[in-house]
Amino acid sequence: MYEKDDPRSALATATAPRPDSGAAIAAAQYLDLRTAGVVRAQNVILVHTEARAGDELDNGTLEGELAVIVTGASPAFTVRTGGEALRVAEPGLVVVPPGPSRISVEGDGPLVRLVEATEPAWRDRPANAAAYAEDHPRVALLERWPQPAGEPGVRFYPLSKVPQDPKRFGRIFRTRSFMVNFLPEQDGPRDPHKLSPHSHDDFEQLSLAVQGEYVHHIRTPWLNDSAVWREDEHVRIGSPSVTVIPPPTVHTSEASDPGVNQLIDIFSPPRTDFSEKPGWVLNADDYPMP
Repeated sequence: MYEKDDPRSALATATAPRPDSGAAIAAAQYLDLRTAGVVRAQNVILVHTEARAGDELDNGTLEGELAVIVTGASPAFTVRTGGEALRVAEPGLVVVPPGPSRISVEGDGPLVRLVEATEPAWRDRPANAAAYAEDHPRVALLERWPQPAGEPGVRFYPLSKVPQDPKRFGRIFRTRSFMVNFLPEQDGPRDPHKLSPHSHDDFEQLSLAVQGEYVHHIRTPWLNDSAVWREDEHVRIGSPSVTVIPPPTVHTSEASDPGVNQLIDIFSPPRTDFSEKPGWVLNADDYPMP
């Protein structure tokens, strides 16, 4: 599954036995965010906005936290809640507490917001809502993790405070409902002889392409009924896009653009296996495990 120098090779889930439920396996989804700005997985809605200077983005009054993914291409902005205003002008993750909030945008560029899939203000908007007319039986439903430590308020985790470390897998932050992993930029195509096919038992992976182009290789395991078998998929998709990878498909993503390629992986609820690795979750002191 993983090369020996891949930090994920030491995860407990990398070698654990995996009994199969026999439930139907969902199809992968490849979503171009230039045409579908609001999309979802089972537990999370992703809102991609090509913001413009002067925009006021209303997040609604949310029952759970809001997360804002800020990339190098994102504009500066100010998050405003009932009693707080926080200006953000560099890449990282913003976490906004429940309640009403809005974002005042200062420039042009992409912003990505994450909200829980059950939020009344957002649950009817996703372009792929029909794919979740019924819950997918293999995906665990969201149960929020414990309340964050300290006083409630807007939190910002800038990437500049945490340089890349080859002993970690990316730069990972979590909230009560989400986990976001900023993977390193890949200069040029990935070595096709060093891919990392693997699978997950009970959670979806959202691979958000923010730069470059990727080929997502996905293999659906065979169940007893051959009528539901699928051919292997090797789907090339550019950016911005999000690919929803269902369990327990075997998958790996291959950067293919000659320039810069970057993925940001999103999970809901947060991954326990990543959280159990000391030092991997960079805001673990703020967001305790169950």
